[in-house]
Amino acid sequence: MANYVFVAKSLDGFIATEDGSTGWLNYPNPTKTDYGYNAFVRKIDAILMGRKSYEQILTSNKPYPYTKPIFVLSNTIKTVPINLSDNLEIVTGPITEIVKQLSDRGYKNIYIDGASTIQSFLKEDLIDEMVITTVPIVLGQGISLFGNLGTQIKFEHTKATRHENGLITCEYQKVQSTVTA
Repeated sequence: MANYVFVAKSLDGFIATEDGSTGWLNYPNPTKTDYGYNAFVRKIDAILMGRKSYEQILTSNKPYPYTKPIFVLSNTIKTVPINLSDNLEIVTGPITEIVKQLSDRGYKNIYIDGASTIQSFLKEDLIDEMVITTVPIVLGQGISLFGNLGTQIKFEHTKATRHENGLITCEYQKVQSTVTA
């Protein structure tokens, strides 16, 4: 099973403001590029996101964006809205056990979403590839993409794409046997 990250961050490494807002991502996009998102989504089987990301989606004024099965990592949420119950499930437990359960259910390529969830997967050395788009803005503070992992994990930079509006998308693959304390 492979675990993927697809995320945008500010120049200073934040994926949201302190209150979880991502309005700063509405960067001018005259060519209406999707920054590779549609191609990325075609290769994944399911999405595993944290509770905060899930709650941000539910409280936004935008239509629910996902058609793939979604697993929400939460110890506090017990039920899901009836209109989402066909493709959304709450999962709890150790990350390694959740990964095993999803693999046993036939999921091969999982999109990992949400800062805390990404950080938890990185700490367990369970992220295989990352696609990170940098937005040329300094937020000064907010929710950090990587935080303090307490370890080093080596990735190889495999591709960079500079978009017409100045955003840069970089792709990375994990180098095997990478965790060092």
